[in-house]
Amino acid sequence: MKTGESTSRDRTGALPVLVAVLAVLGATAWMSWGDTGDLAVGSLGGPVAALAAAVGTYRVSRSPRADPQVRGFWRLWAYSSGFLALCAVGATVGAVRGHPGMPVYEAVPALFCLSAAGLAFRHVALTRRTLSDWARLLLDGAAVAIAGALLFGYAVVNLAPPGTPLPDRWAAGAVGVGCLLGMVVFGKAAVSPGTRVDPGALGILALSLLIGLIEVMLMLSGTRLSAVLVTALGYPLIALAFCTAAYRQARVLDGRTAPARPRWSLADWLQYLAVACTAGLVITVSAQDLGLRGRAVIAGAVLIAAIIVARQLLSLRENRLALIDIRHRQAELRRLALSDSLTGLPNRTGFSVALAERLEAGLPASALLIDIDDFKMVNDTLGPAAADQLLVQVAQRLQESCGADESAARLGGDEFAVLLPVDDPAAAEAAATRVQRTVGRPVTSADQQFLLHASVGIAVAAPGETADEVLRNADIAMYAAKESGKASWARFEPRMRQDMTNHARLAGELHDGIAGGELRLLYQPVYDLVTGRLHGAEALVRWQHPSRGFVSPGEFIPVAERSGLIVPLGAWVLREACTQLSRWRQAHPNAIEAVNVNVAVRQLREAGFVDEVAAVLSDTGLMPNNLILEVTESSVVDGWQVRETLQALHEMGVRLALDDFGTGQSSLSLLRAFPVDVLKLDKSFVDGIADGEDRGRLAVAAAVAQLAEHLQLKAVAEGIESQEQMDRLRDMGYRYGQGFYMAKPLPADECGALMAPAPVDQVR
Repeated sequence: MKTGESTSRDRTGALPVLVAVLAVLGATAWMSWGDTGDLAVGSLGGPVAALAAAVGTYRVSRSPRADPQVRGFWRLWAYSSGFLALCAVGATVGAVRGHPGMPVYEAVPALFCLSAAGLAFRHVALTRRTLSDWARLLLDGAAVAIAGALLFGYAVVNLAPPGTPLPDRWAAGAVGVGCLLGMVVFGKAAVSPGTRVDPGALGILALSLLIGLIEVMLMLSGTRLSAVLVTALGYPLIALAFCTAAYRQARVLDGRTAPARPRWSLADWLQYLAVACTAGLVITVSAQDLGLRGRAVIAGAVLIAAIIVARQLLSLRENRLALIDIRHRQAELRRLALSDSLTGLPNRTGFSVALAERLEAGLPASALLIDIDDFKMVNDTLGPAAADQLLVQVAQRLQESCGADESAARLGGDEFAVLLPVDDPAAAEAAATRVQRTVGRPVTSADQQFLLHASVGIAVAAPGETADEVLRNADIAMYAAKESGKASWARFEPRMRQDMTNHARLAGELHDGIAGGELRLLYQPVYDLVTGRLHGAEALVRWQHPSRGFVSPGEFIPVAERSGLIVPLGAWVLREACTQLSRWRQAHPNAIEAVNVNVAVRQLREAGFVDEVAAVLSDTGLMPNNLILEVTESSVVDGWQVRETLQALHEMGVRLALDDFGTGQSSLSLLRAFPVDVLKLDKSFVDGIADGEDRGRLAVAAAVAQLAEHLQLKAVAEGIESQEQMDRLRDMGYRYGQGFYMAKPLPADECGALMAPAPVDQVR
């Protein structure tokens, strides 16, 4: 939050407090120097301060930083402040009319004021109250209520000045007992560490009830001075306490004031005071009707009770300290359960709780799911410790970039989230762009500078959606962003869920298809462009679904990679291709020397992949040079584990081909670190090469051929579709090629029939 915004908000929140303070000062000045005979003027501060309290408490109840329970608590106190204003007006009317005590039309709003405050108490506890908690609270309240009833019924009501109507006396007594009960309730809540509302604010509210209790006793005295004090000063003081409590709570919610730590409870002492007052009343009443011996017995009984109470006080103090320690530990455990240990941000659970609270309160919400692109490569390069430092820097940047009422979280690994208080798609998209810029700034770790990129999924919460649904939608959108090329954002739309459902269904069917023998291999021949002879074949997997029919590899291969089925699928392709090559070599003396098999990066990450290849070669009777594994440039730069796997395969004698060469970002540098044997020029450089119009395409194709010749690598051109393309590539120095012009992917028997000594007719 900016300093200017904080100062402005501070001044706005302090305005009700300022109004209440001015009301108190005005009442004090009026009592000191004004005409105390005109109570109508002197009591104006009470309603004004009470209305200011209503504004202050209502303002806190609308704070987006507060959880629903805290907002509900302060909303009820706003109602209580409104009733307090009616009380102040009633007191003014009664004082002007010369009505002694507390009139019924003043007492009734006061009782409603206390009732609203009592209802607010149910929003205080952090954890759900048990029956034992309610029983203890009921017993504590009953003890104080009975003592208060005895006190007001005997010592106060009977001592009220003559002429005070009986309903007024009992109404005042009821208000006094209500104030006592409120002091017990909020006094105990103020010292509980497991409270949602700030303990300091609760203590101030308990103090306001004490002022109310004193006010009731002054009213029952019936003197002119007491009427002046109550109407002019009493109500403004109570309202000032309301305003101060609300202002403190607002500062705690905004993080500008630390929550108060409870020290001691006035409520506990009220219980003992109630016992003492009741004992005093018993002695007073008994002394009037008993003799000396009876009085001695009563006094002894009271003394014994006092000794037992003192003994219990010591035990209760120890129990209270132990309970406070337990509740502090519970609060700390809850904090740990909702926060990430590495970054200090909320974790997935904490983010879900915050999102759920906004949705339950009917507030607008959007979620940004942020995934650092290719962070695994950074982790493998630097090591876990240095990579964690990068994550901490990213977390700090996200937290600092969050605006008012926004919050960042780390969901796990390199996945972060930001909660936005908006339901406008344009605003959410602007926030996603801002987050990408924040993540995209260079970061430093282990004396190295890195440029990170992030894919962001946006989900705007719709009415009725749960936190889990919003997060799931953001996750779907984030995967859509990655599929569109990474370093981008995507906003969730319902069709994405349908696509994800279809992918999941297709993954299940693919799993059954692998086990049920629905897959088959086709082989696209690779020709020697000089001699025209068949030189090799690339194994291509096809899926003939029993109900869908032919399923394109472009449709099911991404599903296999995302679901992890690419590992069993790739294992089947490897074994089937090697088995077929073994059959060809047994059936045809001029069979091809090696078969090409595409390998996914997920397979290369498997710890036992090298052993799997060795086992397949052994089982099929092939030598390592009979197998060419095709990998993409992105696979090679995936990390140290993949590089070690490729190096082990190369040392075994398996040849490695770099597929789609020229389309990656670091092709030339790969040739120094990667044990490559074959370069396969991507089809995008072959298309249109015969026209000669695209000089850049011609230059790249020629450079790859020369590079392969100088490095003594085999160069293969992919996607040849015309005689002109083949002739042009052959003139450039390409010895081998494949494409639809020469031969489409063929079943195993048709491809085997091509393994003859004579040149193939299509190749000239």
